[in-house]
Amino acid sequence: MNKNIIKLTEKHVAGTYGRYPIALVKGKGSKVWDKSGKQYIDFVSGLAVDNLGHCHPAVVSAIKKQAEKLIHVSNLYHIEPQSLLAEKLTSLSFADKVFFCNSGTEANEAAIKLARKFFFDQGKAHQNEIITMHNSFHGRTLGSLSATAQKKFHTGFKPLLPGFKYIPFNNLPAARKAITKKTCAILVEPIQGEGGVNIPDPSYLKGLKKICREHGILLIFDEVQTGFGRTGKLFAYEIYKTKPDIMTLAKAMAGGVAIGAMAATNRVMKSFVPGTHAATFGGNPLACSAALASLQVLTGKNFLSKANETANYFLKRLKEIDNPVIKEARGTGMFLALELKKPGNEIVIDCMKQGFLINCIQQNVLRFIPPLIITRKDIDSLVSVLSNSLVKLNNK
Repeated sequence: MNKNIIKLTEKHVAGTYGRYPIALVKGKGSKVWDKSGKQYIDFVSGLAVDNLGHCHPAVVSAIKKQAEKLIHVSNLYHIEPQSLLAEKLTSLSFADKVFFCNSGTEANEAAIKLARKFFFDQGKAHQNEIITMHNSFHGRTLGSLSATAQKKFHTGFKPLLPGFKYIPFNNLPAARKAITKKTCAILVEPIQGEGGVNIPDPSYLKGLKKICREHGILLIFDEVQTGFGRTGKLFAYEIYKTKPDIMTLAKAMAGGVAIGAMAATNRVMKSFVPGTHAATFGGNPLACSAALASLQVLTGKNFLSKANETANYFLKRLKEIDNPVIKEARGTGMFLALELKKPGNEIVIDCMKQGFLINCIQQNVLRFIPPLIITRKDIDSLVSVLSNSLVKLNNK
């Protein structure tokens, strides 16, 4: 049964993904099933999207109710679920206003435009350069791709858009040195995701904020992957006690439904006036209703504290794996990684054969981004399988 779907995909779907040879058709909680009925425990969660697990009852119920009332109308009119979601997000964060879109890359495009427009409105059109970090990932549209400082993503798409400068991550002297009269903002992931789950020094983000204030430029946090409980807090900036001027969000916001957002202070967001930016499907009633339901669960009593306890246990178990092929186990919250001394894709395949979905990035970093509801029992089962797989890899 899997083979039929795979053939259809290969024949009719653009080949932009290196897909594994299974077709997933059902999900519940931390588990998914393929077309043949095989069960997998999911430690990828739709690439950090399904933070509540698959088909959470609260999200499913909200989608059903909203779909029977109103699925889409234009942003030419006021949309009740959108207004309620914006109120909720601003009450939970530093931000005063929110722009809604459909994805992380769109959220970052909006942030780039807003930063440049903010300085344009002050008569400083020349101040349009944005500093980003090596091994960052901000999306694949041309603007966010140009902000992404990884050469492998640039191949075949040059010329990139001008106005970006790349510097090392977690390096405050490099940030200071990079700023010129053209600089308008620093754009950074609080923890780099696709770059390898790279965690900065505790003082790094606070140091960037100080530098930005000294030079009168904006600080933008890309929280597309770190947001909505992934790092143990609702937003990662809370861990580092550093509020940005602009924050981008997506992935886990709506429990699996596509949505993105760019949140900012009134001081900055005032530069977005009618005609400056838009998204036809941005903030549609269906996605916003799903997001409201998801946030209600995420912010419920003890939800994140329980998830943190499980995450600490997970990291402890990863650190207990004794194998010379492991370079480092690291992570924050349920955003964890095992960096290997060898390529790790065969570990992914071996785990998949044994009913566990994991992810490999940067060729040798195993990334674990399970639903926040994952159990210790599931973690123990994965660690057992993982340990055996790593022994086989080390012996090669």
